[in-house]
Amino acid sequence: MNGAKVEVIDVPGTYTLEPTTTAEEVAVKILETAIKEKESVVIQVIDATNLERNLYLTLQLLNRDIPLIIALNLWDEAKHTGIAIDYKKLEEILGVPVVPTVAVTGEGIRELKERIKEARKGRYEITERWQEIGKIVAEVQKVSHRHHTFLEKLSDLTIQPETGLPLALIFLYLTFFSVRFLGENLTNYILDPLFHKIYLPILVKISQPMPQFLSELFLGKTVEPLAGFGLLTTGLYIPFVVVLPYLFAFYLILSFWEDIGYLPHLATLLDTFLHRLGVHGYSSVPIILGFGCKVPALLATRILERNREKIITAVLIMMMAPCLPQTTMIISLLAPYGQGYLFLVFGLLFFLSLSASFLLSKILPGETLELFLEIPPYRRPVFSLLLRKMWIRLKGFLKEAVPLIFIGVFICSLLELIGAMELISRFLGKPVVAILGLPERTIGVIMTGLLRKDVAIGLLAPLSLTPKELVIASIFLTLYLPCLATIFVMGKELGIKNLAKVSAIQLFFGFLISFLLKNILR
Repeated sequence: MNGAKVEVIDVPGTYTLEPTTTAEEVAVKILETAIKEKESVVIQVIDATNLERNLYLTLQLLNRDIPLIIALNLWDEAKHTGIAIDYKKLEEILGVPVVPTVAVTGEGIRELKERIKEARKGRYEITERWQEIGKIVAEVQKVSHRHHTFLEKLSDLTIQPETGLPLALIFLYLTFFSVRFLGENLTNYILDPLFHKIYLPILVKISQPMPQFLSELFLGKTVEPLAGFGLLTTGLYIPFVVVLPYLFAFYLILSFWEDIGYLPHLATLLDTFLHRLGVHGYSSVPIILGFGCKVPALLATRILERNREKIITAVLIMMMAPCLPQTTMIISLLAPYGQGYLFLVFGLLFFLSLSASFLLSKILPGETLELFLEIPPYRRPVFSLLLRKMWIRLKGFLKEAVPLIFIGVFICSLLELIGAMELISRFLGKPVVAILGLPERTIGVIMTGLLRKDVAIGLLAPLSLTPKELVIASIFLTLYLPCLATIFVMGKELGIKNLAKVSAIQLFFGFLISFLLKNILR
């Protein structure tokens, strides 16, 4: 505002200042702190399609000692559904500024910023809150009859089990197919030819005058990037040619599902199913986040009230599927051998997570609460915002994972050149071969997995493993222990005891299923 810097804090969503969940307690605590500091303004974002429900919190905020301004969001959706709101009249009744907004297009955001300085403290005397809300809604809102749109009919279909589950399977298959199609074509027809026909010949020519040790360090003992551990060959080929195309495709599809509003529908659809596993319906939100990254997924478990639900949800997060970068690595390694291997890996992980969670639901005491979740309407995605979101996620991968992959390749290359990798393999190789049926040279990769799982799976590429070995290694690396970042977050959110429980369950199932696969797969 006028060149001044302000701090914007997005507090957890709540409909009341009488908290019943941990997330609501956090929201109320932040509000109380802001009131004491006397330098803050509250911007309440109201869903224009559900005015009555949101005004309960508004009337509470009006009686707190803090300036308030209201963003009447989903303004376009309200008009589409036949809801007309006289926001000027609402502003007059409440005594605070009310600005219609459409967040996805930016409509009204500039006016909201300009009117923040008009935010003021309110005072609304009432005797019975819901009765007063009914009077306000009757004065400012009119609802006209209209026929259901295609998107509304689709919304109904995707939350009803009879139609929603088949549609969910179709959507998931389309996601899988689209990611594989985009990833394979970007790799095979663009990035791989650029690497082999342009970059690699230049690199070989430049490295010719180098001493043998440096040449092998930078290019590997062989210049083929997936047959050695060259710093400038394997270290760049894995993140940019093997992983990035699939990650690009994953983020593109995931952002699309997010922006059209499908994920909350999926969460509602899965609520009954999750209850059978002993978790609250809200667990679906962290579980869905876990398909992207385990760290934010575990942070999201704070919305769960009970220790029992947190443990079971953490097991589902950690075991149901690899994180997104790890998934792209697995797909890139196994896709050339056919979809059957991919379905085997992800199907087994899914089955194991359900089995472990079901057993825990029977062992851990307690009951499962019901789900109350507001389902947003389906919306057409804004392509520019979708691309921006995808770029932010890709940038995070480039800043975090690429340096780690580079360092991982460097360490493996150095260990290989000085002979240390062979010593490590001799020391730990026999138990690995005996239990997992993997070659001794995978020991270094398994150790790398403690730092970053996706990096470890990516480092399997130069080892020339068979499809059977790739399946076992992928499942074991997914399960055996969380990466360090996940360990720290899980310990903080769930406590050391729960961290130990979840890790022990993962480790047990990791060894068990790998041992069984070693003896079953041909």
